[in-house]
This record gives sequence, structure tokens and C-alpha cells, in this order.
Amino acid sequence: MTLGAFAFVAAAAGTALAMQAGGSVSASDKAAIEQIVHDYILDHPEIIPQAVEKLQAKRMESVIDASRSTLETPYAGAWEGAKDADVTVVEFFDYACGYCRASLPDLAKLVGEDRKLKIVYRELPILSEESSNAAKVSLLAAERGQYMPFHKALYAAGRVTRDTIVAAAAKAGIGKADAESAMASSKYDAEIQSNIALAQKLQAAGTPTFVIGGQVLSGAVGYDALKEGVATARGK
Repeated sequence: MTLGAFAFVAAAAGTALAMQAGGSVSASDKAAIEQIVHDYILDHPEIIPQAVEKLQAKRMESVIDASRSTLETPYAGAWEGAKDADVTVVEFFDYACGYCRASLPDLAKLVGEDRKLKIVYRELPILSEESSNAAKVSLLAAERGQYMPFHKALYAAGRVTRDTIVAAAAKAGIGKADAESAMASSKYDAEIQSNIALAQKLQAAGTPTFVIGGQVLSGAVGYDALKEGVATARGK
């Protein structure tokens, strides 16, 4: 947004306030208000990025609110924490993403100490073909009530390969034939495409991306930032 646009918006707001206070505003008064606003912005240019940031945050909150039900409704058992949570953290992740793996302990700590928190996991396999295979098997695990065992086992395995996916599935009680069938199936494509569409709406630049309340946090932001996001959401 340009300086002129800010001046126009601010002048309009000032004029509106003046009209509320005393009725109509003369042309000379309107010009005087606009000049005051113009001069103030020139003297305090730091308000421009602050205003842009606030505007962007409000727009993003509107986008989140419009998709909140979809965002916070997990696929089968692809979640952990409180069933009756008052705050939900949504993570878009890729099993091949090292930053997602690094965020796992932060999420575990967060949900472990907060009994009113839910974490919804949304597969966003954008890094490799094996990412997609892992996502499909994780959704199978979600259907069978073994999501978190598979999730943790695959991250613990390190590099995502067909063999590590099958091994993680076995630790979650899913046989090799079922895991391979899930990888070959198109059954989970609609869920994955839905997640991609949601991420695009949120302007997610990569993984991990977290949605907490009305905020979007990008990258491995760490435990403190996640906890602060939960506190902000709960405060609202």
C-alpha cells in the first residue's frame, strides 16, 4: 500500500470522526484534516510497515476463519491431545522435512503440558515422491487409530525411503502388504490435494506451517513461539 493510499484512508477516517462529532465537514476543513494526516505520516513513516503488517494479519485471520472448520477437523485419527480442546494447533508438514522433524519435540512438550490443547496434523508432501508415499501410509495409520505411533516411528527413522516407511508402519501394527497398497492407491489423493489447497489459501511458503487461532507461523519457530501463539489464541 502506498503512502498516498495511507494518507487517503487516514484522512477519510479523520473526516468520518469529524462528521460524527459535528455533522458535515466543509471543503476547507476536509483539506485541513488531510494535510494534518499527510504531515503526520511524513513525520512518522514507521507507522506504514506497522499498518501494512496489521492489515495483512487481519486479512489472514479472515482467511483462516473462513476455512477454520476444515482446517481443524482432522482426517480420521490424524491428531493428538484433548478431544474437547479450547485451542487447536494445525501443522502442515512433510515427512522429508528436517525442520518438521526438529519441531516434533516442541509439539510433544506443548501438548504434554497443556490438557486443553489439540494438534491436528495435515500432510503436505511437497518435497519428494517418498513424501507422498509416507503421507499415504500415515493416512492409513490415521484410519486405524495408529497415527502417532507411525508418525513418531517414521521421524525417528531419519531419511524417508520406501523401506523406512514400511518399517515405521510395522511398528504401528500395519503390515507390509497394507503399507505398499496404500502407497500405490489413489484413495488418499483427495485429502492431500485438499491440504495443498488449504496451504495455498494460507500462503504457506513451505513446511512446517502452523495455524494457531488467527495466526500463521512459518518454519520451525520453536517451543516458545508456539506456546505464545496458543496463549494468544486462548486469550481471544
